[in-house]
Amino acid sequence: MTKREIVVKIAAEMAHLKQADVMKVVQKTLDSIIDSLTAGENVELRNFGIFKIKSRKAKRGRNPRTGAEVPVPEHKAVCFKPGLVMKQRVK
Repeated sequence: MTKREIVVKIAAEMAHLKQADVMKVVQKTLDSIIDSLTAGENVELRNFGIFKIKSRKAKRGRNPRTGAEVPVPEHKAVCFKPGLVMKQRVK
C-alpha cells in the first residue's frame, strides 16, 4: 500500500475531509517521525510500534560481483519494533 492509497482510503472513510487535507496530515505525521529520529529520539506509537535509531558497527563486507572485500563504515539505521496489537492482528 502506498502513501497515496492510504490517503484515498482515509478520505473515503471520512467523507467530510478532502484528499488534499488528508495528504497534508499524513505528510506532516511522517515528517514529525523523521524529525524526531533525526534528533536521536525514539518514536513510540501505542499499539502500533516503536521506531528507533541503532548504530551499526563498522565491518568488512564483500562485493557480490567480484568477491572482493570492502570496508563498510559505521552507520546508523532505523529499526521498527511492532506493538502488541499489531503483532496480534498480523498473525
